[in-house]
Amino acid sequence: MQNRIRAEREERGWTQAVLAERLEVSRQTVVALETGKYDPSLPLAFRLAALFGKRIEELFTPGAAK
Repeated sequence: MQNRIRAEREERGWTQAVLAERLEVSRQTVVALETGKYDPSLPLAFRLAALFGKRIEELFTPGAAK
């Protein structure tokens, strides 16, 4: 699944560590999400969307990771 997590994070000037802290996950989880090696659970996808002020569909697109 493709996602816009890195782009959204960078637009806000956040590091991976800051995003991880706000989501209450490890920085390694953020790395895996951004690289498409890990698809988030539905609750985590909702937390990401809420944190970025986006709909889940705006963050995630079906298909192969970049």
